[in-house]
Amino acid sequence: MLESYLPILLFILLGIGFGVGPLLAGFVLGAHRPDAEKSSTYECGFEPFEDAHMKFDVRYYLVAILFIIFDLEIAFLFPWAVVLDEIGIFGLLAMFLFLAILVVGFVYEWMKGALEWE
Repeated sequence: MLESYLPILLFILLGIGFGVGPLLAGFVLGAHRPDAEKSSTYECGFEPFEDAHMKFDVRYYLVAILFIIFDLEIAFLFPWAVVLDEIGIFGLLAMFLFLAILVVGFVYEWMKGALEWE
């Protein structure tokens, strides 16, 4: 009767192994301190290991918002283009409304100066 529980025990042990194994491997392999090149400023505009309360430029967040705007636009334009014949004029007007809302976000970014780099 106990031999019928062996697959369950093996399943639990394998689950624990697959869960803890990558964590231990990451801890062991990532234990060394990164070199100066990896600790340097990368796409964020400020040093990564300084005071957390320092001022930084908000334009980075505005660029992230701009990326989300265009990412959403493309994510909705492809399926819309596939079924445009089936949804008719209502679908066309709905997409124009959607694009108008996205243009408002784009104009906001433009007016805030997020597209101008120094």
